[in-house]
Amino acid sequence: MQYTFTVKGHPNITSKHKTTLEFTKDPDIGIRADCIIGVKSLVSMDNIPLEIVNAIKEDNRPIILKLETENAVDTIKGYGDHELTLDHPTDMVSRKSDFRCSRTLMINADKAAVDLKEELIMDLKDCKTLKVTIIIN
Repeated sequence: MQYTFTVKGHPNITSKHKTTLEFTKDPDIGIRADCIIGVKSLVSMDNIPLEIVNAIKEDNRPIILKLETENAVDTIKGYGDHELTLDHPTDMVSRKSDFRCSRTLMINADKAAVDLKEELIMDLKDCKTLKVTIIIN
């Protein structure tokens, strides 16, 4: 099963965070927001379809985030967990660690913001659209 949504890039995207990456509904970010790779999302943790939410709440459920801009594609692999609440109203975070909070989409991910392809980050700095697909295996 999968679910797709879009976010926008922003000139302040630096993609330097070593342990997380984030999408937000917020329209603007500062230069210190080094984990945020997409803004102006119409989707957050509290409005993902229930079928997807239930699958993410399964322990060790493989999850893939496919990230696509006009010039690049990248994927991040992580896992679900029964302790994920998936109910934050504005933010969605993928984490390399096993830290869990209302913003956490998946844990034990194999990439963070700093690990993404340079072409993808350049598109995001140019305010291009990012297509995000959550794929549940």
